[in-house]
Amino acid sequence: MKPSAIRPSRHPTGMQLLGYGCLALTLAWLAGCSRSADAPSANAQPATAYAAVARGKVDIEGGLLSLSMPREGTLAKVAVHEGDHVRQGQLLAALDTEPATLAVEAAQAQLEQAQAQLKLLAIKQAAAQQRAQRLVAAAAAGAGDGQSADDAREAAAQVDADRQSAHAALSMAGQKLDEARYELKQRSLFAPFDADVVRVSAQPGASVSPASGPLFTLLPQKPRIVRAELNDSFAAAIQPGMPAEVVADSGGDHARWSAHVLRVGQVYGPATLENDPQIRANARTVECVLAFDQPDSDQTRNLRIGQRVTVRFGHAAAPVATASKD
Repeated sequence: MKPSAIRPSRHPTGMQLLGYGCLALTLAWLAGCSRSADAPSANAQPATAYAAVARGKVDIEGGLLSLSMPREGTLAKVAVHEGDHVRQGQLLAALDTEPATLAVEAAQAQLEQAQAQLKLLAIKQAAAQQRAQRLVAAAAAGAGDGQSADDAREAAAQVDADRQSAHAALSMAGQKLDEARYELKQRSLFAPFDADVVRVSAQPGASVSPASGPLFTLLPQKPRIVRAELNDSFAAAIQPGMPAEVVADSGGDHARWSAHVLRVGQVYGPATLENDPQIRANARTVECVLAFDQPDSDQTRNLRIGQRVTVRFGHAAAPVATASKD
């Protein structure tokens, strides 16, 4: 009797199934590596990096100007309104000028009186000197006595002293007139430079004084700048002249301007522009001032003082994506 032949099983064993699975996974991994090496993703874009990002606000050098009346009195005239554009030297407001005008007229009268007195003494001095010279000559010729000559010389010296005193009185009268005119001018308030009137807190008939607070707030016609609060960890990375991008917090992505760093402060201070009160209390910042690259453009001039912005300092080199075949 022949032994039965061993026939292979028609169903794969567990070990065979495991081997087939490992082979399939290996082929799939190799195919994936080949695709990643030969065909990089078209959507991959290098990210743009910045040296630092900080909060900021639009401002001008020196800030807004608040003006009050230099003297106390009653307002007689308010010559401008909010929103007006004023030129340098233009009248803003004036007090009642009648007392100051009377003081100027009185000082003018004193000056004229001193001038007349000096003119009179000049005539007397000439006559006294002429009489003294004649008496001295007569005494020398024996036609007169020496005492009369001495008295004439003394009288001439007295007139000369009176004339010098009159000169001093004339100078003092001129100073009083200048002072009275100055006080008259101080009763009017003028624009120190070209500016826009932001606020007016004055009405005719109101009693004002230098201690009563500002009556006018002016926006000088100066180029806009940005004051950014730079976190202390980034202060060393920012240098004057570094380029920057200024983006408005409200206004969309199109509201952006190119700028450059003017200076970086040397004093740490609190973060006043941070919204989170806890961060605002603990953060330490350095003020960084930036100037716009196009300060005279309409978009830059229309920026409002105090407008919140975000400042992105400098453009770091973008990383280059590389891929290698395994």
